Amino acid sequence: MYTLIAIAVLGVLCLLAEIFNVRKAIVPVTIIGLLAILGLTATGLNDSADTYNNMIVSDNFSTPFSCLFILLTVFLIALTPSFHQKEVHKISDFVSIKLFLLTGAVAMVAFGNLAMFFLGIEILSISLYVLAASNRLSLKSNEAGMKYFLMGAFASGFILFGIALIYGAIGSFDMAVIQEAGTSADVEDWFYIGAILLSIGMLFKIAAAPFHFWAPDVYEGSPALTTALMSTLAKVVAMAAFFKLVSAMNVNLPDSSQTALMVISILSMTIGNIMALKQNNVKRMLAFSGISHAGFMLMTLLAVSTSAGILLYYASAYALAGIAAFSVLLYVTKDKDSEDIFNFNGLGKTNPLLAAILTGALLSMAGIPIFSGFFAKVFLFGQMLNAGHIVLVIIAVVNSIISVGYYFKLILAMYTKDATEAAKPVPFVYTAVATVAIVLNIAIGLYPSFLLDLLV
Repeated sequence: MYTLIAIAVLGVLCLLAEIFNVRKAIVPVTIIGLLAILGLTATGLNDSADTYNNMIVSDNFSTPFSCLFILLTVFLIALTPSFHQKEVHKISDFVSIKLFLLTGAVAMVAFGNLAMFFLGIEILSISLYVLAASNRLSLKSNEAGMKYFLMGAFASGFILFGIALIYGAIGSFDMAVIQEAGTSADVEDWFYIGAILLSIGMLFKIAAAPFHFWAPDVYEGSPALTTALMSTLAKVVAMAAFFKLVSAMNVNLPDSSQTALMVISILSMTIGNIMALKQNNVKRMLAFSGISHAGFMLMTLLAVSTSAGILLYYASAYALAGIAAFSVLLYVTKDKDSEDIFNFNGLGKTNPLLAAILTGALLSMAGIPIFSGFFAKVFLFGQMLNAGHIVLVIIAVVNSIISVGYYFKLILAMYTKDATEAAKPVPFVYTAVATVAIVLNIAIGLYPSFLLDLLV
């Protein structure tokens, strides 16, 4: 609970800093504050087991994921001043919204009650709606914000109706009661209908097929930094919350539920990768890439009792690679009207460091060693083989091979084509964030037990 309060207070302080005209201190103070909160959370000084009638629970699941979310937010806030340098007078708004979004993210993995879960998901969603439409002079941004708002509100309706049916079946929002009901043989049918509706809403939030249609358009139309946030932080938050919901409702999923999850996972991987092959816009390509990775992460739900550590590892590897990739994309497409691949032509010659970082990030997403994305897939596939899902693993391996096609299309553009413009100065923060993110990606690849053992 202290983590939530500290982050919310930090968001309010950002707004007050604007009032007292200390705008230049907002980002440095926010980053220092978040690092302090990260230390508070990681060292276990955050809370006792539960607070406020089990509304918030601090355990070995919520704490590591909360630390990951805080770290990703530090990266995203560090990139904010350079990206919004023409809107310096609004910097407090962008930073505070990201902090409030982080409070929703932490609530979504630390909830012990469905009321707190819904509060968290709405705080996160509303923040994303605002950020998607934050470029008011861009028609694409306005369209992205409106489309995301309408589709997101529709998905929230499914989630809320599902929660209402679960409450109607067992008379409680408490997750301990829900977990007990999930293993009971005489629970009302409304409970299972509510669980299905809740799952549909969460599948929309993680952009899994066939609930993925909003993602490419919203990713393309939103400001690039907002797209980075959606692709990394928002996606792994939704996936972690969905994992916690599934593990609480029923530790051992029935065969019908496992079959449905396998179909959705296969659809997400296949549709995401095949559609990404056809894209020339890098943001749309990464949107479809994110859909395919959602399919991979959904595989962990087939063995929720033993896959929490693998989900944390996969989410960390994917999100760090995403941050590194978008840091380079922000530099390359700065002050340009499009994010097409031709903008990256010759980057290997004009800026070898950023080209190498982007190459590393893409190789990690494709599952190439020595990057952590490779080990994430190895551990995931091993877990699925142990659970007997051989066909699913074969399809996943084939999809990993397909993904190499569109990742290498961007890599080849950087190294085999001539640059379309001369080299331009690189803001230090872009290089710093990209470098730190890819180094962390490699580090957890070399020492995977650091993350895997946290949720044992």
